[in-house]
Amino acid sequence: MDVPMNVESFNLDHTKVKAPYVRLVGVMEGTHGDKIYKYDFRIKQPNKAYMDMPALHSLEHMMAEFSRNHHDHIVDVGPMGCQTGFYISILNDDSYEGILTMLKQTLEDVLQATEVPACNEVQCGFAASHSLEGAQALAREMLRQQDEWTQIFAEER
Repeated sequence: MDVPMNVESFNLDHTKVKAPYVRLVGVMEGTHGDKIYKYDFRIKQPNKAYMDMPALHSLEHMMAEFSRNHHDHIVDVGPMGCQTGFYISILNDDSYEGILTMLKQTLEDVLQATEVPACNEVQCGFAASHSLEGAQALAREMLRQQDEWTQIFAEER
């Protein structure tokens, strides 16, 4: 790991982080001055735990849909392939506290949901792989630990 890699998270020492956390990964500026802020919303401890796919898939659908009820400039909510969290991209908003509030409100919406949005074969590429209960369990877990979201590394705790 002597030579920096192009992907920011590949340069992060995953043995030193302590999930859960919300971390600003980077800022990309467009040619007209717009900025995209990319956040690492880590739910599970890397290399120790992971979200099962039906719960992750449902939480992805719910966060993608519900986060837009609380923020007008969500670009994307996408799961990490390692199944430990999500990347959230936001346009022109550098308010870390605002992002934490949006995530809290979104997870509270997940707890109130009675179904997973777009959980059907017309709107989803793998509609059979969903778990409302699993997504809600993840949301409950994250809300219980929200006082830890700003502490990224184990030595900060």
